[in-house]
Amino acid sequence: MKRLFLIFPIIALLITACAEPQPPRLGPDGQPLPQLYRISARDTNKIQFRILDSLNALRQAAGAGAVEMNSQLNAAAITHSLDMSRQNRPWHFGSDGSSPLDRVARTGYTKTMRGEAISETYETELQTLAAWMDETGTREVILDPNAVDMGFAWYQEPNGKIWWTLLLGG
Repeated sequence: MKRLFLIFPIIALLITACAEPQPPRLGPDGQPLPQLYRISARDTNKIQFRILDSLNALRQAAGAGAVEMNSQLNAAAITHSLDMSRQNRPWHFGSDGSSPLDRVARTGYTKTMRGEAISETYETELQTLAAWMDETGTREVILDPNAVDMGFAWYQEPNGKIWWTLLLGG
């Protein structure tokens, strides 16, 4: 009798493993519908360094030097991502009227702030980076040959919307 109790779960597992995976759901344009991209606290370093590596690969291909992660720029970036969410609008000015220059100076960063890229989306960090590269202004920020430091952070709302902020300085 005990053996039957052991056999049934194994058979059920095997049947489940043999089932064909469901094809992705498609939207009216024939493209797969987006899936919610959830970020957990343990993903922070992984995401930041994935962006750093990707950004440096793009910079290298364009003949620009590599940038390094900077904690002060990261602090300014997370502050702005959270503030954009609270304002419910993606723009470069804080709810207190602060500019990107003001926010970077508040962190004690002493080099020149080179530029900022922001986004309000449900997309991953790499999809967001690709979208930034498709826009002339943000592409120029990312490829600025005078940049040596990078800050990158986000705030994700409970509904999944992500507010991304990228800062470059040097």
